[in-house]
Amino acid sequence: MTERSSVLDRVLVLEMVRVTEHAAVAASRLIGRGDEKAADAAAVEAMREALNELDFDGTVVIGEGERDEAPMLFIGEKVGRGAAMGTPAGPRIDIALDPLEGTTITAKAGPNALAVLAISEEGGLLNAPDVYMDKIAVGPGYPDGVISLAKSPSDNVRAVAAAKGVAPADLIVCVLDRPRHEALIAELRGLGCGIMLIPDGDVAGVIATTNPDTGIDIYMGSGGAPEGVLAAAALRCVGGQLQGRLVFRNDDERGRARRWGITDLDRIYGLTDLAKGDVIFAATGVTDGSMLKGVKRRKDGLITTQSVVMRASSGTIRWVDGEHRDHRYR
Repeated sequence: MTERSSVLDRVLVLEMVRVTEHAAVAASRLIGRGDEKAADAAAVEAMREALNELDFDGTVVIGEGERDEAPMLFIGEKVGRGAAMGTPAGPRIDIALDPLEGTTITAKAGPNALAVLAISEEGGLLNAPDVYMDKIAVGPGYPDGVISLAKSPSDNVRAVAAAKGVAPADLIVCVLDRPRHEALIAELRGLGCGIMLIPDGDVAGVIATTNPDTGIDIYMGSGGAPEGVLAAAALRCVGGQLQGRLVFRNDDERGRARRWGITDLDRIYGLTDLAKGDVIFAATGVTDGSMLKGVKRRKDGLITTQSVVMRASSGTIRWVDGEHRDHRYR
């Protein structure tokens, strides 16, 4: 059982929902407008504003990129009320965030766009560079070690099928719809299992393995390393298994990893390597999806949101339906 953190005050649980709500509402104004960058920028600015109202000494360890590439919420940025005033104070918190997970989804008004973040005590979240990560994940209820990136996709599917008591052809695997996954998709189809191809949003894809209603048994494939840390934080709260391995396309990316203190470039990270100790995870729907409803605007000016917030130490999952009349959301 995960020990409850004395640093992560219970008040922060609902404060994290307020942060993701703020980002989701801002991004929702750009749904279907075809402008990915504008939607992302709106979410980033809103999330940063909300974080800077909180009384903690926060450090972004998973963000929009490195400082020279991201004007806001870059890796290493300090946030919190004190940071906004130039005098960081309060408990030291590490933050992993994706103000808009699913920028393309939002621009095209597709499903499952989210505003997402996770927090831990200082040192609790892997400070990963903004590179790709191979991932494999399953939900709770399987024996430890049922999945491994050291095994082939076929062997992983067979192992999960055996643990579930079904044939490989009875499983559904979630995979990002990308050209780089052509070989993976061909191998999986050779086994006869079903594949759910998603256009974006691999945090939601990993979390979907924990919900039997989605029909997804396994998540496989490469996506962003930041999303891998966020997904790990969620699984720490609800159960499940995940492994990740950083993927480097060139020497520049390898050099960036070394600058962040990563020396074993081939390491396979387990769930608690990516997110350890007590962790809080929060997400708010931007567009309607399998997990959360999206932001809605009513004729009377009321804005509604749906969010989820989880904590590793208690295993508590709270579903939060919000109604917003505050002028800041308009």
